[in-house]
Amino acid sequence: MRLSLSLCAAAFAATFVAAAPQPAAAQQKFVTIGTGGVTGVYYAAGGAICRLVNKDRKAHGIRCSVESTGGSVYNVNTIRAGELDMGVAQSDWQYHAAKGTAVFKDAGPFNELRAVFSLHPEPFTVVARKEANIGKFEDFKGKRFNIGNPGSGTRASMEELLNAMGWKTSDFSLASELKADEHGPALCDNKIDGFYYGVGHPSANIQDPTTTCGAKLVSLTGPAVDKLVKANSYYAYATIPGGLYANNPNPTQTYGVLATFVSSSKVPADVVYNVVKAVFENFDDFKKLHPAFANLDPKKMIKDGLSAPLHDGAVKYYKEKGWM
Repeated sequence: MRLSLSLCAAAFAATFVAAAPQPAAAQQKFVTIGTGGVTGVYYAAGGAICRLVNKDRKAHGIRCSVESTGGSVYNVNTIRAGELDMGVAQSDWQYHAAKGTAVFKDAGPFNELRAVFSLHPEPFTVVARKEANIGKFEDFKGKRFNIGNPGSGTRASMEELLNAMGWKTSDFSLASELKADEHGPALCDNKIDGFYYGVGHPSANIQDPTTTCGAKLVSLTGPAVDKLVKANSYYAYATIPGGLYANNPNPTQTYGVLATFVSSSKVPADVVYNVVKAVFENFDDFKKLHPAFANLDPKKMIKDGLSAPLHDGAVKYYKEKGWM
């Protein structure tokens, strides 16, 4: 897998779901999608998917809603518990959930986990307070750094990076656990010196601090990153283009994953089929709902970054389209 970022620095807004009143006699099926923080791309992705599903709910009877959550690991665990029907998760945590490794070791393999499709590239993005004088990630040693909230894919990936570097959270003077929509304001308020975040670009969570207080993107490279990319097929090198954010004219080298859309084999095939159909039958509209979706390719989305078996409902649609 190779992550490539060809992005436009366009203004954007999260997509919200408007639910129209339903006829009393309608047989409704309710589907809930777990996403992430309200200012992140996961929430926008879930909103975009639900918007397209709800557009034709009179035909298929499915009413889709979005839930803001802690992120990848939370979404997978909550799907496993039967409390969410679908969710967005980083490709690395889809892999670990399917295998029962890393943070899913105690729970064991999630045998009912099903992939639906992959979404946008998610480079791991490090942002520093301008006055902190950070040139490389190692400069954060002894500084105040946000490692991400428990339950997020960002937090789990941050811990993998620290392990590869031989660091502990105690190497920071403060290892805060702020959510994605909190770390930008904390940076500009001089409460932290930097943060690490896995996200599709452009993102409001990066745009806000770079615009508001001149925050700087920091490249994430070196032996530890090389070790992670070499050892794990779900990681790949990535570049965040220069000029995408204010006060950051140069490209930023890093590594990352793909965002993926997942479900469970317990979710009926007809439900997943109609969700997939809503996205791909309106694919041009879907790509316009967020700049991070601009370069999505359906034939890559049904295979790249997917470790769990494809859901039967998704397979049915992909075969109808001749993609499988």
